[in-house]
Amino acid sequence: MNMRIEFKASFVKRFETQLRFIANDSPQSALKFKNELLKQIRSLSDYPLKCRKSIYFDDESIRDLVYKGYTIVYCINQDKIEVFGLTKCQENIVD
Repeated sequence: MNMRIEFKASFVKRFETQLRFIANDSPQSALKFKNELLKQIRSLSDYPLKCRKSIYFDDESIRDLVYKGYTIVYCINQDKIEVFGLTKCQENIVD
């Protein structure tokens, strides 16, 4: 399938904030987390339906990728995957 992945500003902002938070303790851990999470997200281009239907939205095209206690919320469109949410555990993903 190999769909294009698009990162929305809402995701990028939260991702960068989380990386800065992790880097305060350990820059190496932040870099490792960033690389591993992006690898997980990139794997969606081949298997966009591999993750569960989102618990935050009543829509089959919106999915949750769960990674190390974080939930990455994305929407599957016709030709692309839009990554728009990042939350830890039970935080509210909409600011």
